[in-house]
Amino acid sequence: MVTENVERFKGMGLSPREAALKGAGQVAGPIISATITTILSFLPMVLLQTGTGDFIRSMPLMVIFALVASLIVSLTLTPLLAGATRRKAAQSSTRKSTWLNRQLERIAEGRYTRRLRQAVARPGLVITAAVIVFAGSMALFPLVGVSLFPRAEKPYLMVNVDLPEGASLDRTDAITADVEDILRDSDGITDLITNVGHGNPRIYYNVVPERDNAAHAQIIAKLASASPREITERIQDLRSRLTQVPGAQVQVKEFMQGPPVEAPIAISVVGNDLEVLRQEAARIEQVLSELPGTIDVDNPFERFKTDLKVDINRDKAGLVGVSLNAVDLTVRAGLAGLPVSSFRDAQGEDYDVIVGIPSDGRPSIDQFDRMHVASRAGGMVPVNQLASLSFESSPSLILHRDMERIATVTADVVAGANVAEATSAAMDVLADVNLPAGYRYLVGGEEESRAESFGGMGQALLIALLGIFAVLVLQFRSFRQPGIVFAAIPFAITGAILALLITGYTFSFTAFIGLTSLVGIVVNNSIILVDYANQLLAEGKTVIDAIVEAGQTRFIPIILTTLTTIGGLLPLTLTGSSMWAPMGWAIIGG
Repeated sequence: MVTENVERFKGMGLSPREAALKGAGQVAGPIISATITTILSFLPMVLLQTGTGDFIRSMPLMVIFALVASLIVSLTLTPLLAGATRRKAAQSSTRKSTWLNRQLERIAEGRYTRRLRQAVARPGLVITAAVIVFAGSMALFPLVGVSLFPRAEKPYLMVNVDLPEGASLDRTDAITADVEDILRDSDGITDLITNVGHGNPRIYYNVVPERDNAAHAQIIAKLASASPREITERIQDLRSRLTQVPGAQVQVKEFMQGPPVEAPIAISVVGNDLEVLRQEAARIEQVLSELPGTIDVDNPFERFKTDLKVDINRDKAGLVGVSLNAVDLTVRAGLAGLPVSSFRDAQGEDYDVIVGIPSDGRPSIDQFDRMHVASRAGGMVPVNQLASLSFESSPSLILHRDMERIATVTADVVAGANVAEATSAAMDVLADVNLPAGYRYLVGGEEESRAESFGGMGQALLIALLGIFAVLVLQFRSFRQPGIVFAAIPFAITGAILALLITGYTFSFTAFIGLTSLVGIVVNNSIILVDYANQLLAEGKTVIDAIVEAGQTRFIPIILTTLTTIGGLLPLTLTGSSMWAPMGWAIIGG
């Protein structure tokens, strides 16, 4: 923009030095305002405190640093270089034009100016047509659809193998070997990486490794192709074949972009009574299983473990002078052992000395017959005379949220299914359930993450709008002219929606980032137009003449800056990245 304005003044016959000073000085104010408004549109993203904010924070920071650097260069180095270029005397009074410049000048001075005068003469018609176009684009928004983060499109699959609680490591290893055989017989799988007893190391940025668990195994399968279609076909084939594996729950998952999410669909019931939570979790499991498109429905609350309960007879213990703490320590020492000292070897390594009842490595009920506890009188009392043993079942895992017990049921969806629609359908069914007092359903998974992420971005957008409006009020010393500048924003939304609809991408979180960025980007052109029109009004021109001349004069720099922005985004969009292409197309369309 600075270069184009300097060249314009050179074409008027000014010396290179005068053209550089006047050209840069004339647009310095709007350029500074435009840069600040763009920075303000990105700055709230840096302040997001959610997991999604942590995920995307580096991107707005990089853009802000680049904008500050470009502003400094455009107001210092650019006019210096533009003023240092001299032309031959024969060309000093004639502006040198490229083919593109000549074409743009012809459009600006011809068809554009005529259409602009016609539009200014019919403001009511133009504004009505603009409102209709905006309303029509918003009506098309449901066709675009909403998503959070896309699939990673990596040539890898993750296969989780889960056995019932208490399964031995050997049993898990044997069943995992059967799963490996099925994977090896599948076409398109080239390599397998297996860990039994815990998850794989972090092989993807948002996959949290599973902690040590003898009943769990994880397999990473490398595919020959990263084609989304082939990955989808391979997942469907493997899911149908792995359901035949007995004694284990086998899930096939594809890597996803974005911050970690427990599952695409997650519905929880909150309450205190474990039995009620178990019943309601089973109801949620049934509802999700009956929905079309849902797969891998998982209800951890149904996986109960068997505990051995030691019920101490307090009256007997009191009569013989045995404290409850003594019984507790004795049982603990007999089953797991108690550290009583430590030993340091010649290399300086410390080892705990554990005292316990000799066993074959696994505790057994027979050990209780050999346990004795000391009384206050100094005698040894058999533990089995003071306590009775019984078996009882309990959940293998009890989760809490905000100090309340919670049971969560998760599910995945087949390729092409809409997570939001499936979650909404499940909640519609559960809405008719009469829960006991003190119990309620909560929606988690992708829907919760989407609401949190979009809500945070909504706040960021509002803060950006307020900040930009404040900057414009300070620049124009008016409340009406910033409103004129803001009129560009709704039509940027129109362009973003149409671009996503044409290219087939959904309105994902990165598209929302593009939309927030547009708030700062699209007002720049309006700032340049309004500021120059104000300069012409100060010179005594009429409002109509000032509008037309401002549009005609700023036509070329606005077109060129728009083309450079689009050109910079095209490499990002043409790669077809499901993650960043929606953001690029939203900005290009806007």
